[in-house]
Amino acid sequence: MSNSQGDHSKVKKEPPIQGTLISEGKAQVCFPGSEDNVFYNPVQEFNRDLSIAVLRQYSLDQMKKTDKSFVGETFLKPGENGLTVLEALSASGLRSIRYAKEVGGLKNIIANDLSSSAVESITSNSQMNDASHLITPNEGDASILMYQHRYKKKFHCVDIDPYGSPSPFVDAAVQCVTDGGLLMVTATDMAILCGNVPETCYAKYASVSIKTKACHEMALRIILQFLQTSAARYGRYIQPLLSVSVDFYVRIFVIVHTGKNQCKASASKLSMVYQCVGCHNISWQPLMKTEDRKCPKGAGGSPPKTLGKIFSRASGPPTDAKCEFCHSRLNFGGPLYSQPIHDLDFVQSLLTSLDNPELGELKTEKRIRGILSVISEELPNYPLYLSLDATASLLKLSVPSLVMFRSAILNAGYCVSLSHCYPLSIKTDAPMSVIWDLFQGFAKKQYPDKTWPRPLSDKPTPADYILSRPVTIQADFTTHPKGNPSSRMQKLVRFQENPEKNWGPKCRAKAK
Repeated sequence: MSNSQGDHSKVKKEPPIQGTLISEGKAQVCFPGSEDNVFYNPVQEFNRDLSIAVLRQYSLDQMKKTDKSFVGETFLKPGENGLTVLEALSASGLRSIRYAKEVGGLKNIIANDLSSSAVESITSNSQMNDASHLITPNEGDASILMYQHRYKKKFHCVDIDPYGSPSPFVDAAVQCVTDGGLLMVTATDMAILCGNVPETCYAKYASVSIKTKACHEMALRIILQFLQTSAARYGRYIQPLLSVSVDFYVRIFVIVHTGKNQCKASASKLSMVYQCVGCHNISWQPLMKTEDRKCPKGAGGSPPKTLGKIFSRASGPPTDAKCEFCHSRLNFGGPLYSQPIHDLDFVQSLLTSLDNPELGELKTEKRIRGILSVISEELPNYPLYLSLDATASLLKLSVPSLVMFRSAILNAGYCVSLSHCYPLSIKTDAPMSVIWDLFQGFAKKQYPDKTWPRPLSDKPTPADYILSRPVTIQADFTTHPKGNPSSRMQKLVRFQENPEKNWGPKCRAKAK
């Protein structure tokens, strides 16, 4: 298996069938139609590259579990004990062909599509890429196919990448993945997930979305909530590996496990949210709480043993009828997945795998490395984030330096990180009362001639209420050694850069 990278541009040569030949990674795929009318989005190459990196690492981990004498060279070869993969919505077969040529340890890939012309394209493209021995084209409804594999011949990996919402396919997908199998899901209906139409969000995902500056992380948590709830109906639960919001979509990778006892903890992983319409402060209301059940101390004063979990209703509400800081009304949304959305050990393994020349190159590797680096720095136990620029705008202040404000949080004794979803994000364990104290300290630094705390006006705004609060913690903006995150100092490509003119999602493909 060669490590050389194929030409990622459109190849100027006559395709074996009438159409346009396009190269990506180690695959060459012929799309019907002229070069200007091909349903191929080069922006989505990052999605496919990241999926290949995750599937490689998952395959590698499975090999290490089953073969104690594993050596790296065997990873490049397919085997009878390899993984079975379903790409439920395959279209041209590009993703399946890349899996076959760039991921080792696979036994079979079923490339499914409802369109007969798409299945013909998958067949011809598989033959052209010498991947027919691994790829089985299948014409049929994706959900029906997955339901047929609920009990026997489950898949080690299921990939769902639809145009729009994945919700029609999730119920079948969480059932047809083997215990410990990998489920990969894409959603491109970001307007729904980010709060523009909460009623539609509830209809599709059983969650009410709210408008917040952290809407892209909220979108990830809505999808994870939907996957968790769907799996729990069948005695299963999810373990998030990697959850990425990028470009115009979210891409989520989870392991699906079977365990009825663990399913009982599902409600304690979900929370409702109250968001202030004035200062955008968010309060969390867990659906249930979980505690360890312990036996009394044993003979000789031995420590008590944990006997299991106790599940009980959570107390609430966590807030008054109005915001404690700016006295504005509250919006109500959720449920959202409120547990960590990444497995940081797996993320670190992914980063290490990018340095392995045996696995081959990925064109978007620099961006993958940058985003994974930011994710590896994220605080895992603090959902959603604060938008530094939006919060400063609310208070009618200039935007403080990211390093300066991070340093102030660290100097106050709290933790802070970025989020991969937004460049000026602040994810922290500091309560909002501390954040407002620091902003008031920044306002005093910016306008030293004014009176602080600021006197209330006759008709106070949210900014007036916040900047008139008595300060408990004095802001210290001295640069902290950890004020500048490592990924930022390395100048990695961490966030979206416009890849080309008029980039974004294309119109839905039409049958030809």
